[in-house]
Amino acid sequence: MVSKLDLYYLFYTVSKNQSFSKAAKVLYMSQPAISQSIAQLEKELDTRLFNRLSKGVTLTDEGNLLFEYVSSALQIIQAGEEKLLEFKNLILGEFKIGVSDTISRYFLLPYLETFHNRYPNLKFKIVNGTTWEIIAALKAGEVNIAICNLPIDDKSLEVKPLLEIQDTFVYGEKYRKVFSKPMKYEELVKFPLILLDNSNSRRYVEEFFLTKGIKIQPEFELGSHELLLEFAKINLGVACVTKEFSEQFLRKGLLHEVTLMEPIPKRSIGICYLKNVPLNRATERFVDLIEENIRNFL
Repeated sequence: MVSKLDLYYLFYTVSKNQSFSKAAKVLYMSQPAISQSIAQLEKELDTRLFNRLSKGVTLTDEGNLLFEYVSSALQIIQAGEEKLLEFKNLILGEFKIGVSDTISRYFLLPYLETFHNRYPNLKFKIVNGTTWEIIAALKAGEVNIAICNLPIDDKSLEVKPLLEIQDTFVYGEKYRKVFSKPMKYEELVKFPLILLDNSNSRRYVEEFFLTKGIKIQPEFELGSHELLLEFAKINLGVACVTKEFSEQFLRKGLLHEVTLMEPIPKRSIGICYLKNVPLNRATERFVDLIEENIRNFL
């Protein structure tokens, strides 16, 4: 007899793989057994959880709702097992971090190095993506924490701001004379603008400009902060960048910062995790390390 917990784990596995046959291979079960179990769960809940397609399955709206709770519940169980392992092995453990490439390079690397040197037996895995991708990974149970650009408005998440950062615009030598004096937003947007593609930092700047009645229409939309800097350096336009992550280019004089009549309000980088899923010990120690170092820096 299959227990209710087993049924939910089968449901979770089918959801992750979007296929009864793939889930059957993962679980070393027959496909008919998987199908019967899902049918049993749907009958007990009196709800259709999957749309059956010719090439797999997708979750219904009800299935998506249930998946979020089941994923959280399984994480809690996993966290409990990891707690037991930690009691047995003291500092052995594993955690997974969701983070963007830019924050990895300019913010996270020193903390990873310090943490690894301090706790060499603890393992960590880095999952890269945009803010929205890593938040989705967090809610799906694929990472323990997400370190991302704020603001994030999600009631299921605990959000801890870590470090204030400043959005700004930079330019190359071609525009030096033009930007020799403070610039109004209305004047700035007349120049070819270079922005990140599909990022929370871009959304923040765009929404701020809209409060001023200005819609940003970029000339270039790029996939990385490094490309923003490089495109601006060769005078392809004016790039919207994070000032703290552009210091090397600014310090060397490869790029120059636009002086705005009114600076863009600062925002933050922060840590996000699920409110209803306790952090395992390894993740707690890593978060403590970051917070401790930032407090000392400030």
